Amino acid sequence: MAAFSLPSWLSRPFAGRPDQAWCRTALATETSLQAAVESIARQLRGAGPADLALVFAAASYASDLPRLLPLLREQLRAEHWLGCVGGGVVGTDPSGAPHELENKPALSVTLLRLPGAKLQPFAINTDTLPDLDGPADPWRALLGVPEPANPASSPSMLLLVDPSCSRINDLISGLDYAAPEAVKLGGIAGQHSAPHGSLLFNDQVVRGAVGCLIGGAWQLDPVVAQGCRPIGPVFDVEQAQRNVVLEVSQGQARRSPVAALQAILTELNPRERELVKNSLFLGVGRSSFSLERAEPDGPTAFLVRNLIGVDPRNGAVAVAERMRVGQQVQFQLRDAAASRQELRQLLGRQQARQPEPLATLLFACLGRGAGLYGEADGDVSLCRETFAQVPIAGVFCNGEIGPVAGSTHLHGYTASLAFLVQRGDS
Repeated sequence: MAAFSLPSWLSRPFAGRPDQAWCRTALATETSLQAAVESIARQLRGAGPADLALVFAAASYASDLPRLLPLLREQLRAEHWLGCVGGGVVGTDPSGAPHELENKPALSVTLLRLPGAKLQPFAINTDTLPDLDGPADPWRALLGVPEPANPASSPSMLLLVDPSCSRINDLISGLDYAAPEAVKLGGIAGQHSAPHGSLLFNDQVVRGAVGCLIGGAWQLDPVVAQGCRPIGPVFDVEQAQRNVVLEVSQGQARRSPVAALQAILTELNPRERELVKNSLFLGVGRSSFSLERAEPDGPTAFLVRNLIGVDPRNGAVAVAERMRVGQQVQFQLRDAAASRQELRQLLGRQQARQPEPLATLLFACLGRGAGLYGEADGDVSLCRETFAQVPIAGVFCNGEIGPVAGSTHLHGYTASLAFLVQRGDS
């Protein structure tokens, strides 16, 4: 009989080796929830007790969702359970191939054994958030960590938010206030018509926000791919009111944003000019310092935001972000080629930092997937080009959470990836 080797994600020790880290993943596509759970249990048979179980379910199971965690907990052992419903599901099948399953039944379960990890799950009632102008202690209390973390060993944060939450930006700002050094990654769960929330926590379905602080010997490394490429020069904002940019400058020349864009259009090819009609965004600089000072391998310097309106009378543009004088901006185009190029570059930088992640979590916008790339498995295939055997799981979101230039933001059209790695000093 010919010899063969198992993929590393499958051959990593899991049973009877509590001192070893391991990741086991399973993906099911059965129509009924019961059948999907049974398929997951078969795929994960023999897995030892896990520290953390991550569960991502398609919205087609929403009416049955309260049964999901109790059914899984009858078959599988894990200390903490966390997950959500999504507009699509990301998972790794029994052959080790990752998939992005959109608009169809799918259930993805990942079991993680993390020796030396300090895990602090949390659930937050977002109807009664603390004051952003008050002390940070009430925000830290929401996470169950009343004391400030040591910046050198600050935990990472996995964060999932129910789509019914009306104060998502306040929540993100407050968590940055409570734990400024913690990398925060996740997304807004998918919507459905059932009379309950979209979040999974221990054995319940909940609303608000849920998550887990991951510290000790383990951390989440962020890769946030916004899927755009810049066109034209960088401008300085000279006049702005709330979210409206009235005037920009380049050197000594001042003009309206629309006039600046018209000048850029003359330098674009026909395909790019066609993209401007439906795929134009504005990159908003996240620092008041010159972009030339940004680290070449650091986070993307611009936060990409939607352009939501134009005033033809004065050439002003409205942006889905509060603007201020002195910010730097640059027009951006979004297409499949730009998304592939950006993600490849970011993944290459991540591989140079940490070549062997234990697992990868993908929180992708509903606007990506086959709609962006023209084919399925676009983001996970790019990830596998760089990390050939890493197990991948995740969900398609209504908004993605991840850091840009040191602060956490809610994104759109973005792939927010969390690479689970051991700390360098562990």
